[in-house]
Amino acid sequence: MTGIAGWRSALADLSPANFGLVMATGIVALAASMMGLTWIARALFALNVLQYAVLALLYLLRALLYPGRFFGDMANHAVGPGYFTVVAATGVLAAQFLVQQHARQVGMALGLLTLLLWAAFTYAMFLGFIIKRDKPALVRGISGSWLLAVVATQSVAVVCALLAPDVPLHWRPTVNFVALTLWLWAGVLYLWLMGLIFYRFMFLRLAPEELVPSYWINMGALAISTLAGALLIQEAPEAPWLATLLPFVKGYTLLYWATGSWWIPVLVLLGIWRHGVRRYPLRYEPLYWGLVFPLGMYAACTWQMDAALGIALLKPLAQLFLWLGVLAWLVTWGGMARRLSAVLRGRRD
Repeated sequence: MTGIAGWRSALADLSPANFGLVMATGIVALAASMMGLTWIARALFALNVLQYAVLALLYLLRALLYPGRFFGDMANHAVGPGYFTVVAATGVLAAQFLVQQHARQVGMALGLLTLLLWAAFTYAMFLGFIIKRDKPALVRGISGSWLLAVVATQSVAVVCALLAPDVPLHWRPTVNFVALTLWLWAGVLYLWLMGLIFYRFMFLRLAPEELVPSYWINMGALAISTLAGALLIQEAPEAPWLATLLPFVKGYTLLYWATGSWWIPVLVLLGIWRHGVRRYPLRYEPLYWGLVFPLGMYAACTWQMDAALGIALLKPLAQLFLWLGVLAWLVTWGGMARRLSAVLRGRRD
């Protein structure tokens, strides 16, 4: 009974951000596929389908057994944005089916689900936060997890860009237009949210326990924006109206990549300060998938941007970050397995 009680307690406390596991696994698999490491890509694809199915079942059970906790988290400024991992994970899995399996029907179905989930979470959660009576102070309410809203939006843009070549010809301009407008909107949303986060960094006290791993999405949101831009550039020859905007799209794609690259040393140094200087314990939590995902996404976006812009300089950098992403994935997955083992034995760390 202890094990059952442990599982029920874990289900009640299930973090909304757990779909970050699917995001991270999927993007590492996609980056490996791009760079010809098919054995890694195939293994992670199979694992990711299983992970997505298990998490979907767990989220459904939580909604049915603990509806107050499930829906209450959506109105919580600190943890609610974690639900955007559901959107981004569905988009990443759709991209895997499209790129790795060439399963257009499955990819299209998952792409449509991504769009529906994005609309549902975006408008429900942002409206809920706006009209909420009791709101936290900025210091307690904002974190890097808010940028998951940007990642979720760009995941829809990426799926649309991947689907565009295979939709009927009369639908292609519409799909490309949706991809472009969401890509642009996500850029504006990043500016809004990053202004608050940068203010939090610069002018408010930041304790080690508050420097959560999800702040790596400061970079990850820009990396997926770069990937979406690179895919739009590659699609431009098939969309004359998009070709007229090509200099603009190229410039902003490079801007996103350069700004995301700037964040990497800052985040590494903050991690050293948190764990090395302030001795904050290093233990597994679901937010660590918010560190793995940006590493894999940076590898993928760098590879695609290098090809789209014809730079021919950045492939070694992309390969380096792929292996860093694989290493981070292995360490984080191991931590998750240890935590699940503890839950199965009926105790909590």
